[in-house]
Amino acid sequence: MEIERKYIYSDIELDRKEGEIIEEVKASSQAVIPDPDEWLEEELKQNIILTTVDWFINWGRRSSLWPAICFPACCAFELIAANGPRFDLARFGMEILRASPRQADLMITAGTLTWKMAPNVRRIYNQMPEPKWVIAMGACAISGGIFASASYAVVPGYNRIIPVDVYVPGCPPRPEALIYGIQLLQKKIAKRRNIDVGKLIRR
Repeated sequence: MEIERKYIYSDIELDRKEGEIIEEVKASSQAVIPDPDEWLEEELKQNIILTTVDWFINWGRRSSLWPAICFPACCAFELIAANGPRFDLARFGMEILRASPRQADLMITAGTLTWKMAPNVRRIYNQMPEPKWVIAMGACAISGGIFASASYAVVPGYNRIIPVDVYVPGCPPRPEALIYGIQLLQKKIAKRRNIDVGKLIRR
């Protein structure tokens, strides 16, 4: 038995209606809809860091100073305390004290230096790879301390032998003073220029 189907609209009317809808869509679709790229701007803000090569190199250097100890004398106890758990020198990336100057980039000088030992200090400094820095810790390292005026054999400061970057006064200076001096050195390293753009352009 066949069921008789009754359509509300005729085929001609349906075609006309669909044609109107299509023409309406065509008329409203002449311009290109822009891509909603707000997400792209957010991605760029979250995943791109703008910096310089100098900043990146200096960040690595100041965050991983490897110290060599040179004649710590009385200041050794304060240096040991700075390396201990209370002051935690390791948080500055310098927990390993180097036995060889060839593995170090920071020399912490402390204690009385005699002229007889001065060539050895300079030799240790020269064996350190570039770039390298020096912290003079304590009065003896800065000016010879109480022994400089009383003895002809005492060097009146390590800066007569090697260049010193930071001076930490005290007899002996407390661990906090040494840590403050290290932070000053880190700020100095952060301002260092590693790449001469002028030379690169001239090449």
